[in-house]
Amino acid sequence: MTSTVIRGIGQLVTGEPALGDGLLGTRTNAAVVIDDGVVTWVGDSGAAPAADDAIDADGACVLPGFVDSHAHLVFAGDRTDEFSARMAGERYAAGGIRTTVAATRAATDDELRANVARLTAEMFRQGTTTVEIKSGYGLNVADEVRSLRIASEFTTETTFLGAHVVPAGSDPGEYVQLVTGEMLTACAPYARWADVFCEEGAFDVGAARKVLMAAKHAGLELRVHANQLRPGPGVQLAVELDAASADHCTYLSDDDVDALAHSGTVATLLPGVEFSTRSPFPDGRRLLSAGVRIALATDCNPGTSYTSSMPFCIALAVREMGLTCAEAVAAATSGGAEALRRSDVGRLAPGFRGDAIVLDTPRYEHLAYRPGVPLIRTVIRDGAKVSTERELARGV
Repeated sequence: MTSTVIRGIGQLVTGEPALGDGLLGTRTNAAVVIDDGVVTWVGDSGAAPAADDAIDADGACVLPGFVDSHAHLVFAGDRTDEFSARMAGERYAAGGIRTTVAATRAATDDELRANVARLTAEMFRQGTTTVEIKSGYGLNVADEVRSLRIASEFTTETTFLGAHVVPAGSDPGEYVQLVTGEMLTACAPYARWADVFCEEGAFDVGAARKVLMAAKHAGLELRVHANQLRPGPGVQLAVELDAASADHCTYLSDDDVDALAHSGTVATLLPGVEFSTRSPFPDGRRLLSAGVRIALATDCNPGTSYTSSMPFCIALAVREMGLTCAEAVAAATSGGAEALRRSDVGRLAPGFRGDAIVLDTPRYEHLAYRPGVPLIRTVIRDGAKVSTERELARGV
């Protein structure tokens, strides 16, 4: 067992209001002790107990590692032309997913694995220490299984998304039978979660319910792509089935907001999607004012949000969704943890995993104040600095 003290912290974001000031539980001139990968002590820097190793923050801001609860990293190919067309005014309608499916099916395991390693390393450099990874670009039994098998090499937060879209040339009813039968049986051992794209052009509410109920019966926990392209039943379905999160939440009725506020379902907002598709941004202020718990995630994927940067998403949420800097940071840390139903990440408090970010700035607000600037000085995982490419590629 080894212990590490992070001292000389100018501003510490604990994420636990009882440990400091305001929503983020901030402290000044602080220190954190991590023992055997777990935070054991938080307090004034001058009172920090001895430890085996020390990291000097030199007056910088330290905050919990980001928790990215929605990402599609197992894919091949490129959709630059689609992005360029949208920037020229073409409307997004989810059709490009099938382009990625074709490229992913044609890729080797090593090619897919290398792409996931590249993207998780990018994420880690930008402060993400926990990530969820979905399948969904295989859409047949063999390719969905291998997508989840590869994802499981990088994270324990793996999500079966065989119900992403109906593959070209397939009968929708027959495909739902495949997803809820042979495909689910083969994929369940590699997944913690199941997800479905409940949207016109993907899966209607009846089909989505069948997929989610079958997944729940197979022992998987639930998530839902909901209300992204237009108003619809996805959020209500997520709440009905006690899904951990309803993701996107771009078009919400008052009833949807009320249902979320009185449920255990987190609204996961994905501002990179609205940036990349020129869609309206969700109203985060409306959700928070109603008492809805929110998370921020990248939705990193090759078609609609090809960013691995949580700091970029924080800046967008502050600028475009009505969140304060504190609310955006909370959504990217403890909010993401709630969306994954994790009680061990997202905060720097005793009992939580020792995942932390040392910024190259004195305050967390710089994440939105200085958008696009590489502000992550040091990333700490399980109490240890991570610096080599090999360590980065080990996954988050």
